[in-house]
Amino acid sequence: MSTLGSFIWSIADQLRGPYRPNQYGTVILPFTILRRLDCTLEPDRATVRALAAKYDNPNRLKVEVTRATGRPFYNTSNYSFINLLADADGLADNLADYVDRFSADVDVFEYFDFKKEIRALEKAGLLREVVKAFGAVDLHPDVVSNSDMGDAFEYIIRKFNEAANETSGDHYTPRDAIKLLVDLLFAEKDVDLTGAGIVRTLYDPTAGTGGMLSLAEEHLLAQNPDVRLSLFGQEYNPQSYAICKSDLLAKGHDATNIAFGNTLTDDAFKGRGFDYGLSNPPYGVDWKQYAKAITKEREEAGPYGRFAPGLPATSDGQMLFLLHLVHKMRAPEDGGGRVGIVMNGSPLFNGGAGSGPSNIRQWLLENDLVEAIVALPTNMFFNTGIATYIWILDNTKHPDRKGLVQLVDGTSFWTKMRKNLGSKGREISDVDRAQVVRLYADFTDADPDHSKVLSNDEFGYWTVTVERPLLDEAGNPVVDRKGKPKPDSKKRDTENVPFTYGGSTVGAAGKVEVIKAYFDTEVEPHVPGAWIDWTKTKVGYEIPFTRHFYRYVPPRPLAEIDADLEKQVAKILDLLREVEG
Repeated sequence: MSTLGSFIWSIADQLRGPYRPNQYGTVILPFTILRRLDCTLEPDRATVRALAAKYDNPNRLKVEVTRATGRPFYNTSNYSFINLLADADGLADNLADYVDRFSADVDVFEYFDFKKEIRALEKAGLLREVVKAFGAVDLHPDVVSNSDMGDAFEYIIRKFNEAANETSGDHYTPRDAIKLLVDLLFAEKDVDLTGAGIVRTLYDPTAGTGGMLSLAEEHLLAQNPDVRLSLFGQEYNPQSYAICKSDLLAKGHDATNIAFGNTLTDDAFKGRGFDYGLSNPPYGVDWKQYAKAITKEREEAGPYGRFAPGLPATSDGQMLFLLHLVHKMRAPEDGGGRVGIVMNGSPLFNGGAGSGPSNIRQWLLENDLVEAIVALPTNMFFNTGIATYIWILDNTKHPDRKGLVQLVDGTSFWTKMRKNLGSKGREISDVDRAQVVRLYADFTDADPDHSKVLSNDEFGYWTVTVERPLLDEAGNPVVDRKGKPKPDSKKRDTENVPFTYGGSTVGAAGKVEVIKAYFDTEVEPHVPGAWIDWTKTKVGYEIPFTRHFYRYVPPRPLAEIDADLEKQVAKILDLLREVEG
């Protein structure tokens, strides 16, 4: 639990009465952001005011402020939390002036309708107490690290959503899950990120409050304090966007790299590729309302568009984010890109041969983009206990991994939490995380109980339509004008034939030979007279993760079960005798 977060949330107690609990966040979140920025700017306030008096042009002023302070954003107001309370009658106007005088890139307060909240607090007679309470909390980055500030924001959002009875899964991902994703993303073999002059770009299309971007940055800076990392993100939830942007502003990043809007309908970084990408998109979220725009884009963009490989069912948009993230990888000829995404189990297997999801998997695997898939423990997320998986994709795989996919079963690597947070009762400790990353790094030498390495072809299959003859009343086949037997649609069946059936190693190229061998061995002996309708044959791909790690557990011996039953019967009889007595 975030101690700072709970302290800040306790300020909300002063709002009781005029505000309902589900409205607390609309005050607490923007004030926390304002105080964080206020503390960050405080040491250079006099310098900035002097520069503002000298330069009227905002572009020139930004250049001079950045040169003098090292930060691209600023505030030219004469007010701050230090002197706001000095003028009791003018507090609301002065606070509004303070918010107005941030540089143009600090647009975050608009997304909270903050000025309206200032007036509402003044009307309720609460503004002075709230400003006083926040003024007493030092949120300077030297006092409160970015990681601790992120934890505090996440705690506040969770409390806000609990009060509003909303799901928090759309807004942020548990830090232990992010840390594992980040470790796997940067665990690439033979890639040295410790040298001098390294510049990297990192992108999150579902940025939320910025937790993934912040932790990835911390990871890289821990490896190499001199690395230059540019962070990019897009977020469609106004409050999450505001938090993400303000957090990165406070760290000195270019805030214009964080865009507001829906990634699926309006890619803010069109035509741009990144070194690294990471995302935890919402699970099972309906995209019907965007279907028209997305389908139109797919048709107009042609074979190289981001959604060209296929579209999933409109009931679940996860695979749209998967395709988008792959599309944003830097091109192989420019050094390549690598991405990590957290999804539930449905993208592994949903949709039969020829469906959108199957076609997406086919495109990813035939282009050798999937490097590893790691199963996470259940009960890892705040709003769901379902099974989740990290996918690692790379368009310039290490030679050892070309043509192969590693499946890692990390479901048993978890530590029980002392207290549940929503559905989250388990966490991945540092030790757990190191074990999973070691399994990934060991690759073909990893413990086979927890890791399997398979060729891309092992996920492919053909769905074959098997026909049987239509029989007349005498039991004879009915034939068409050419003398060929007519199929009986009621007896029509399909068979899934693996690319690798019979030990075949030629993949889709072995279509006729493999399907015929399967039919001759598995079908014809049991259904004489049947035939294959080759015109209906479809290619499919699925990743049956759990099947590869299935372990047969024999049932208990009958004698053991009988003995247990006899013990229970004896107990019941004893209890009945006591009642009768």
